[in-house]
Amino acid sequence: MSIITKSIASADREARYLNPGELDAIRDFYESGYHRLSLAATLIENEQKIIDKASLRFWECCSDTPSNSGNRIYRSSCLRDQSWYIRLITYSIVVQDIEPLAKTGTIGVQEMYESLEIPLNNLVIAIHCLKEVALELFTLKDATEVAPYFDYLIHELTP
Repeated sequence: MSIITKSIASADREARYLNPGELDAIRDFYESGYHRLSLAATLIENEQKIIDKASLRFWECCSDTPSNSGNRIYRSSCLRDQSWYIRLITYSIVVQDIEPLAKTGTIGVQEMYESLEIPLNNLVIAIHCLKEVALELFTLKDATEVAPYFDYLIHELTP
């Protein structure tokens, strides 16, 4: 839930106006909006490059994995999922909240990958690779803003 939604929900629950601290937080959220959009745009514009490079890193670490078995279905599913995670991360960056990742990025994922016989550790390694490659696109300051979203996924998906 974005800072705006959280602030309004809290104030409404307590039947009060937004307080000065909440108004300042909302103002800060709006003022940093262009920067968050810029971070998300960098990921969007470089999505394929990130996936290609991260996949190569992953397959170097985990050469014996279903996504590197020559089976096109496994490979395309792996690449699709990496794209999906980057997309969810861009949503989270824009709203400056993990909710998009928490709501759709981690729920049921363990069961899905287990049913496909893909080790969850492999997914975690793949997300690490995505993170490494993606963060190479940013300055150190910007990378520190983007990294927590990857870290959240890694933490939540670690078995």
